[in-house]
Amino acid sequence: MSETSFIPGPDSLRAYRDALGCFGTGVTVVTTRTDRGPLAITANSFTSVSMDPPLLLWCPARQSKRHDPFVAASHFAIHVMAEDQLDMAMHFARNGEDFSCVPQHQNDNGVPVLPNVIARFDCRRHACHDGGDHSILVGAVLRTTSRPGKGLIFKRGQYGGFLEQS
Repeated sequence: MSETSFIPGPDSLRAYRDALGCFGTGVTVVTTRTDRGPLAITANSFTSVSMDPPLLLWCPARQSKRHDPFVAASHFAIHVMAEDQLDMAMHFARNGEDFSCVPQHQNDNGVPVLPNVIARFDCRRHACHDGGDHSILVGAVLRTTSRPGKGLIFKRGQYGGFLEQS
């Protein structure tokens, strides 16, 4: 396979996206509470920012109909999906208002929480920054919940998990 090199721009968006897809990421579902009820979105743009204070970020696309409610939310929860939760991640990628597939639970701030995830970060909005066609939402982590398990991974347009290492 040959190597390609290019300057990212309007004529090379697909190639740029494909190059970014070489980096495997975990899959998260972010939830919040709005005036209309619970809201969720599936995202892989998630990372730690700071250990002290505990800050993390995720990036909703500006073109998403769910962008504005998440940017306006004072609290949100980021759920790191387990390897066997692809159906739930895909469900919330398609429809962020339909929580009929999960039991109705919420954290101390009234944010909906999802069951059986391998980690959950309950956050207060710390900052919002311009990120081009996305917004960069920084959350101050108020509580973390985690359990053993393998995470759901997204790479090159496919979902999967890790192979066991001996």
